[in-house]
Amino acid sequence: MATPFELFLILDLAGTFAFAVNGALVATRVARLDLVGVLTLGMLTALGGGILRDVMLGSLPPATFSDWRYLAVAASGSLVAFLFGRQLDRVPRTILVADALGLSLFAVAGASKALNYADGIGPVQAVILGAVTAVGGGTLRDVMLGRVPVVLRSELYAIPALAGALVVTVADRTGVYGVTAAVVAAGVCFGIRMVGLRFHLDAPFPPGSRHA
Repeated sequence: MATPFELFLILDLAGTFAFAVNGALVATRVARLDLVGVLTLGMLTALGGGILRDVMLGSLPPATFSDWRYLAVAASGSLVAFLFGRQLDRVPRTILVADALGLSLFAVAGASKALNYADGIGPVQAVILGAVTAVGGGTLRDVMLGRVPVVLRSELYAIPALAGALVVTVADRTGVYGVTAAVVAAGVCFGIRMVGLRFHLDAPFPPGSRHA
């Protein structure tokens, strides 16, 4: 059975790869950037959330700068999207699926690290840090492109991340956290995000607003 550190590392690197693919595909399809731009946006999307998490936890230097595998995985995911973008275009909603995968994996990894690698972190703080990890990279991606971040738009984005991080926290507090619980938590986040996209569901708006 994987140790907590091994499980966290697997989730973190998998999320890094998924977000790198997402960021690089956005760079090629939406912004139509060159190789340097694709690598920059892909790596920023992949690494931004983890850096924010580690800074907030006081885990310095961030894992991105102390473990070469993060940069390697982020660069690899960006290159895959750059080289095989046309093939990926044939897969429906590739950008959205890659984003949902990264969101799910980072929500679980962020909450896991908060619970197991820092002193004095309570369950509420762990859920928040899981969500920050999940939405951080996508937010930086959108800011770099001059767009309103997805997390602030009328989409279910932060809510799935919070739900996935909550499942991790509950499993940890009840002593059943492990590979199965991590998969379930990621599945909950991914499922909510994809259902929201499929049926165009939004987070609640204030009463009387034009979206109500």
